[in-house]
Amino acid sequence: MTSTITTADPPGSHPPHARRGSRRRGPLRDLCHPSDLFANLGPNWFASIMGTGIVANAAAILPVQFPGFRTAATTVWAFAAFMLVALSGAWAVQWTRHRETAKGYARDPVMAQFWGAPPMALMTVGDGTLLLGKDWIGLTPALTVDWVLWIAGTALGLITTVWIPFRMMTTLDIKPDGAFAGWLMPVVPPMVSAADGALLIPHLPEGQLRLGMLMACYAMFGISLFATLFIVPQVWRRLVVYKTGAAASVPTVWIVLGPLGQSITAANLLAGDAAGALPPPSSQAASAFGLFYGVPTWGFAVMWMVLAAALTLHTARQKLPFSLTWWSFTFPVGTVVTGTSALSARSHAELFTVASVVLYLLLVVAWITVAIRTKYGSYRGYLFQPTPTPPSGVPARNVSIPPVGEPVPG
Repeated sequence: MTSTITTADPPGSHPPHARRGSRRRGPLRDLCHPSDLFANLGPNWFASIMGTGIVANAAAILPVQFPGFRTAATTVWAFAAFMLVALSGAWAVQWTRHRETAKGYARDPVMAQFWGAPPMALMTVGDGTLLLGKDWIGLTPALTVDWVLWIAGTALGLITTVWIPFRMMTTLDIKPDGAFAGWLMPVVPPMVSAADGALLIPHLPEGQLRLGMLMACYAMFGISLFATLFIVPQVWRRLVVYKTGAAASVPTVWIVLGPLGQSITAANLLAGDAAGALPPPSSQAASAFGLFYGVPTWGFAVMWMVLAAALTLHTARQKLPFSLTWWSFTFPVGTVVTGTSALSARSHAELFTVASVVLYLLLVVAWITVAIRTKYGSYRGYLFQPTPTPPSGVPARNVSIPPVGEPVPG
């Protein structure tokens, strides 16, 4: 679990212009040498692509549409696609010039969890390409891009689902109070694969190929669902026994919404596919499952959202420093929007129609806020700074190192 240093900060824990006694921070060129700009880009940076892409994707399936809404959403998708290309290129530079740093993320019990972000970023952009990008590039190219990104994201996501828990069980040093919602990150990608794969199924030829894809998506739905059922109780216990911990880590409690909202989306999208791939009564059972699984899960998601908001406001009364964990306010909420929209389409209940619009407005506000803060932090350079080293002699329970890109509050 990320937390801040509770004693005096060690030398070098702040950028030169951010140390105590200085009220001015220099621009990026003063903080980062050009050759080292990409040295500390952890996989958590891909959460910014997830958070941006979901704003576009959620708009595409929102039950209420407005003039110019789709064009604006397509523009956001294009920006997310640009971010994916740019960040992938930056990551390639890091793996070429700073390979040991890049490999070291898998040895960090916190940063290792964010290996789940790259596959979800790939599939989020791919999903948007099929939903929105086809308006600009055509259906056939959009399908090709979506298939490529879905296959790559699914393969990498299935790897992280096993690889990161395996490392946690064998080599990573996990403290008794180490459980946090970030543990969900490496096991959620298969649920994203299930939801995004549901959009590809109708484009497959009828028969065994379509049926096999449907069964594979349901299987991946189960992988993430049962992993989530193991992890969420540990997160709950950690919050009850050890409280929220450091302020910088509090936004991660929103990550729990990710598998909840995405599972509602997947269950209902797959139910629509089942109607064309399975005979009755299996297709009817899939439709009923989408509704009667989705509504109770939506209820718990709303409860968790209120709880997460209360914990966030409770922490903000003292101080809630900006860090890349703030992107937890975006993608998880976006999955609840898509899940609510899916329930609206299946049940035709105005409750879900209204709720989806309200939640989407909250998502847009969160995204604008976090995007602006990220741009500012990137320009100032502190988001590119390496993780500080805690001073010797400080008890481990009072110190943990925030993931790369998280400033240590002074």
